[in-house]
Amino acid sequence: MLKPHNPHVSEQRRQLMALAAAGAASVLAAGCSVRAPLPGQAPASAAYRREAASHIYRKYPDRIYRGQLPAMLYAIGVLEIEIFSGGRVGALRWLRGPSHAPEVMASITQLVQAAAPFPSPSGFGRVQYVDTWLWDISGRFQLDTLTEGQL
Repeated sequence: MLKPHNPHVSEQRRQLMALAAAGAASVLAAGCSVRAPLPGQAPASAAYRREAASHIYRKYPDRIYRGQLPAMLYAIGVLEIEIFSGGRVGALRWLRGPSHAPEVMASITQLVQAAAPFPSPSGFGRVQYVDTWLWDISGRFQLDTLTEGQL
């Protein structure tokens, strides 16, 4: 036997489903950032991340967006970079690529590879770190680690 439609119950169900979906998404997002390193690999410290970002800034001083970024950016990409001893670039993994701007993804990949050798990770055979690339339509960028903020 079918029950009569109750809009109040339907709205409560919709709200509970939305809340459950949001909770699941936050758990998944948290899980993405807490990935265990591979054997012989250490997660980068905040100090190494700053050192690597500063290295990229020194390599490309004319590509750095000076001052606060505009409110609307052309692209934002989150890239995980693996660095081996000696500063050699290993794997690059897009955690969030700007799929609407594949040319930006290609440019960032090329910039990272051409910036080698990076500072050598001390005490470990290799290290992985994540940084967010904040890309302006002009082709200039800031890294989240060293950003000057947004308007």
